[in-house]
Amino acid sequence: MAQITEQEKLEIIIRALDSKKGENIQAIKVADLTILADYFVIVNGTSNTHVRALADEVEYQLSQKGIEPERRESDTGNTWIVLDYGDIIVHIFYKETREFYKLEGLWADGETMDISSIMAKD
Repeated sequence: MAQITEQEKLEIIIRALDSKKGENIQAIKVADLTILADYFVIVNGTSNTHVRALADEVEYQLSQKGIEPERRESDTGNTWIVLDYGDIIVHIFYKETREFYKLEGLWADGETMDISSIMAKD
């Protein structure tokens, strides 16, 4: 298995989502709040197809580094896909589903990371 740092993994995930035009990408450090993961990355797509494409791109980019998700879960309509990489959990939502679940609110005590330096410049 490839040895890359957690930070490098986070950057690959964010760049993959950004490259496929994921909307409102947020990385929240939750290491001090839960044993589930160190980071949650939350993003939304504009359609079920877009949600699937975002998930596929993250999986593809990390698999290029020899990293596979421990789990991939999705609801039947692909309105929410979860990619569990152990230390980083990626939540990819359809826009309305994200608004309904409001994960950012549930993890408001987490530290929202500044990812602007990772994102592509327009």
